[in-house]
Amino acid sequence: MSQTKDPLGVVVQLRQSEGYSCTIQAGNHQLIADEPIPLGGNDAGPAPYQYLKAALGACTAMTIKMYAERKKWPLENAIVSLRHSRDANKNSVFERDIKLLGNLDEEQRQRLLDIADRCPVHKTLSQGASILTKLVD
Repeated sequence: MSQTKDPLGVVVQLRQSEGYSCTIQAGNHQLIADEPIPLGGNDAGPAPYQYLKAALGACTAMTIKMYAERKKWPLENAIVSLRHSRDANKNSVFERDIKLLGNLDEEQRQRLLDIADRCPVHKTLSQGASILTKLVD
């Protein structure tokens, strides 16, 4: 299997003595992840599934904007709301609501809805991914 180096790598480590709280180093950006208080965390940052939904929502909005700009369509904003649940077979289900603002006709709106499914994070989640894990020193 051919692999390419990820230029946007991420490093996550537990914050000492702070329950489940983690620091996330993503390039020049430092983030915090935690679990909510009812799950034993301190709620110091978004939970992992909130970051996963945020990744899907951000990628969706960016993909829609890129396409609209290329077509010179009057998109003013794309607002993406997401929910995650599991179905009866315990499979993940992401619900994504997209609100498009701007003077778009119905054909443009439908095309942008179709384009949303082309965002790379959507493709990764819907097609699945392999996760290769190893211990390092």
